[in-house]
Amino acid sequence: MVWKARKTKFVYLVAFYLMGLASESWARSQYIDIYIRDDVYVNYTSLLNGRSPLEVNDFGSQFVRRDVVDMVLLHKALLLGGFDKPFRYRPGNVNFRNSNLLDQGKQLLSFDTYWLEEAQQKEDKLFISEPVVRKGEFYAGIYHARDNRRVQYIASLEDLRGLTAVSSNRWPVDWNTLNDLPLKELVNEPNWAAQAQMVNKQWVDFMLIHLIPSAKNDFQLETIDLVSHSKWVVLLDSSRHFVVSRLHPEGERAFMALQRGLKKLRLQGKIVDAYRQAGLIPDMTKYKQLNVSAQ
Repeated sequence: MVWKARKTKFVYLVAFYLMGLASESWARSQYIDIYIRDDVYVNYTSLLNGRSPLEVNDFGSQFVRRDVVDMVLLHKALLLGGFDKPFRYRPGNVNFRNSNLLDQGKQLLSFDTYWLEEAQQKEDKLFISEPVVRKGEFYAGIYHARDNRRVQYIASLEDLRGLTAVSSNRWPVDWNTLNDLPLKELVNEPNWAAQAQMVNKQWVDFMLIHLIPSAKNDFQLETIDLVSHSKWVVLLDSSRHFVVSRLHPEGERAFMALQRGLKKLRLQGKIVDAYRQAGLIPDMTKYKQLNVSAQ
């Protein structure tokens, strides 16, 4: 009888252990790991300040930048579309856009929007959403060192012939837009921070950055101090989209929810409103488009 009782107790212990493992595995499966740059994550959580993304409609704070607006809108759209599986964020000092996590199905989606041309290069591996920034809406400011008079005195497209700019040929829309301008030289630099430093030191004259209304269109980071031209902006004539991995187990379901949610946000006017507050869609009664003849 003693042996039988011990055997029964042992069977129960094994059963409880296996149930525990199953429960832990089930709990893990309820979360989706999302890899994201740490600086974006810090700004995103600061903007939310404990709120649901659905409660966030003010994008005029210091924490707002284009990729943070992307992140809030994407999360809003997923929730509105019925996809409420929670994310477990894995922030790191890495640009995950340069990895193959999405292609391999190891990352569900990108919180950072893609230019259409970039997304179409991987159309066999990615679902591409409806445009969030539509063609003809995205204007960039001409950012230069505060005391660079050559840029300040731009009066027409022809004045660019004596000026230099910097970008990366890994960003086809930005690069091609600048390449179509009558510049003295377009410098290729893959690192964004290095570009800003080059402009700050006036090794080159300017770079393109979306306007930053919350900072009066100034860009300041450590020793870097750039300002945007007060009159001119440049049209980046393409559309921006969210992408979802076709190979992720939740990919198709998340994409369908995303599309439904984006449709609701578009009808509510919240997409344009968010990007306008963030500076991507400026008030064109206050600016002029410099690259009209370059289209």
